[in-house]
Amino acid sequence: MTDATKLSGLQERRLDVHRARLRYYVGGEGPPLLLVHGLGGAASNWSELAPLLAPRQRLLVPDLPGHGGSSPLPSAPTLNPFADALATMAEREGMLPAAVVGHSLGGVVAVRLALRRPGNVTALVLAATAGISSATRTRETWVTLLVLARPARLVAPHRRLIARVPWLRYPVFGYWEVADPAALPPRAVEGFLAGPALHTDIGDAGRALVNDDPRTDLHGMRCPALVLWGARDRLVPLEDGFEYARRLRAPLRVVPDCGHLLIGERPDACADAIESFLATLSSR
Repeated sequence: MTDATKLSGLQERRLDVHRARLRYYVGGEGPPLLLVHGLGGAASNWSELAPLLAPRQRLLVPDLPGHGGSSPLPSAPTLNPFADALATMAEREGMLPAAVVGHSLGGVVAVRLALRRPGNVTALVLAATAGISSATRTRETWVTLLVLARPARLVAPHRRLIARVPWLRYPVFGYWEVADPAALPPRAVEGFLAGPALHTDIGDAGRALVNDDPRTDLHGMRCPALVLWGARDRLVPLEDGFEYARRLRAPLRVVPDCGHLLIGERPDACADAIESFLATLSSR
């Protein structure tokens, strides 16, 4: 079985940014596209989707600060420093302006990047993006518990066994994460569980997320957007997707029989949605 901490076909690179050493992956051919993972995730979360996009897109896939193989930033009270770090990586690779796909927390980071550097973001795909329900008191408590307990780190050493034995996926991914744990591809299982074994500090990102409500700023978005959601997402409800779509005047594409980890559950449908959206923009 392949090492899921690496992304097949992409080159691993490192960059020092504001006293943090960041890891990211680059590869593929075509217009630039950034893939940004969620809270507690890592670049390896895209292990199923990245290979589908790489033949037609030049990809940059980071481990956000404090996640995976990236060290934490010295100070990050908001998500703006995460967005700035993402921009610095893309600048280093000559990949700006670029389209950005953000999953969960990564969607809010992508929004912050688009608002702070509107000339550098050509299009935005928000996949099960946090920032609305996560700003409520109930979700703030849930995110705090996730950051403190870090349950995925406990099972990360056993990721290869979980990938091989479908019934073991139910206690790890059931109900909150995916719609059908047994159907989650083995490479996706490893990809989602590889990052937590390496995390150094996801607390800053978690605290910044619960204090970030992008709704008040979405009217300032200048680039076209697509909202992409799992129909059975229990972690970030579909109602949030409708609200993002309404505020951004963006189309909403719902993936059936799919939960929060749609980028691994239905990578084919996600790739089709992303590529169709980008193709529409390029034909204008």
